[in-house]
Amino acid sequence: MVRLPAVAGRFYPSDAGELSAQIREYIAPKTASAARNVKACLVPHAGLMYSGHVAGAVFSSIRIPKGIVLLGVRHRPPGSPAAIVSNGAWRTPLGDAEIDHELAEKLRAACPLLTEDAVAHSKEHSLEVEIPFLQALNPDFQFVPIALGTAHFETLVTVGEAIGGVLAAEKQEILLVTSSDLNHYEDDATTRVKDRKAIEQLLSMDARRLYDVCSKEEISMCGLGPAVAMLTALQVLRASHAELLRYATSADRSGDPSAVVGYAGMVFW
Repeated sequence: MVRLPAVAGRFYPSDAGELSAQIREYIAPKTASAARNVKACLVPHAGLMYSGHVAGAVFSSIRIPKGIVLLGVRHRPPGSPAAIVSNGAWRTPLGDAEIDHELAEKLRAACPLLTEDAVAHSKEHSLEVEIPFLQALNPDFQFVPIALGTAHFETLVTVGEAIGGVLAAEKQEILLVTSSDLNHYEDDATTRVKDRKAIEQLLSMDARRLYDVCSKEEISMCGLGPAVAMLTALQVLRASHAELLRYATSADRSGDPSAVVGYAGMVFW
């Protein structure tokens, strides 16, 4: 089964040539020696006109292997709290991205909480907007999509431990791409203060502290669940370094500081 694009023409151009040109604008030229091997990255998922330059700064700085686990949030529609798709392909204007069935089955076996649920993914944008970047940088990649609709900490840890265990056992390199925006719809100054508090916990790679700080400080980080799962997986993978590559808010593009969304581009190894 092929999942058709849900947000082409809104979050990114529906024309292949226009989309390719926009992606090229956001991906800085790099040499093979300049591309870093990392275990995971955090990228935003707003419309490319707002956050594409932040995502591009990350994707253009790292090596994109053939294997990808794409971990995002489930904004809509209703569905499983931990939704995976194990078969088929996802289409964008740049072509079809194949799902890695074998890797998906390993993840499902390791984590029974992951439920086969194409409906939960059918209209969700948080994963879809990352795929054109991956297609541009490695057209042969295969991926497993996981969308988390739960904010229950222990559930997120269980998912993260399972992902980390599967990736640690793989002989081939697998990149964990985690999709999240930061604080939503407060003024620019407030958002930057709140986002800095969340970024500090991401840089310290402390899943529990990130979860608690976002709750205490009322930071509306839509991908908090995926970020907690990612940081948990990174503990299993024995990652110890994190770096913020680019930060922005939507005001940097729109010019309107009254109600913004924050975006961070980060790598972990």
